[in-house]
Amino acid sequence: MGTMAHEPSPCTIKSPVMLQVGDMRTELGRPGVAVIDVILPHSQTIDLQEIVFKNYYTAFLSLRVLRQSSTGGGDESPSKWVTCLRNYCLMPHPHTEEGSQDYFSVSRPQMLCDMDRVAAIRLILRQPSPVWLHFSIEELQLFPVNQKSPQKGFPAWLSCPSQERPASLHDGLPDADRVSSEVQQMWVLTEMLQASQPAGQIGRFDVDGCYDLNLLSYT
Repeated sequence: MGTMAHEPSPCTIKSPVMLQVGDMRTELGRPGVAVIDVILPHSQTIDLQEIVFKNYYTAFLSLRVLRQSSTGGGDESPSKWVTCLRNYCLMPHPHTEEGSQDYFSVSRPQMLCDMDRVAAIRLILRQPSPVWLHFSIEELQLFPVNQKSPQKGFPAWLSCPSQERPASLHDGLPDADRVSSEVQQMWVLTEMLQASQPAGQIGRFDVDGCYDLNLLSYT
């Protein structure tokens, strides 16, 4: 007798875009925010139940989703980016190792918005500590409704109430909504520039899937 496999939804995970905090011309400038876009294939959507990933020195996570909503008559209205998770704590003490390489699960009840008909996900990663110059998330998987993820030994302190987080940890980091909006504008500009150039030529801002960090300075 067979058992039901735990199958995550197929998706494309783009390379992280690192955003600079501070003056890039001085040693005070450092990567403090990273943005990762996750796209579903062939314009598909998912009724998202759970996101599972392994942390790599990211202190806080915010999520924005691109949802396709329907009008009362059944016609699709324009897709809209909405924030569904804000400053979720992955490392309770960003200057120390705790939580830095743990597995995490973020499920539907924890989200701030409806997770049906999701077409894309934007992850905004924050690391306010100067101790860790490199941070990301790994082994990212999306699980639809009625599909449970395999257990990976999630940390016991997974829920980190916002009132327990020192407010000063976010000092100097740009707002998550502002980051998402400006990165979205940058990618739209990139697509327009690429479309206007001859086939096969690399766009000015797009080099092997990465973006020129000189264009992404946040002070």
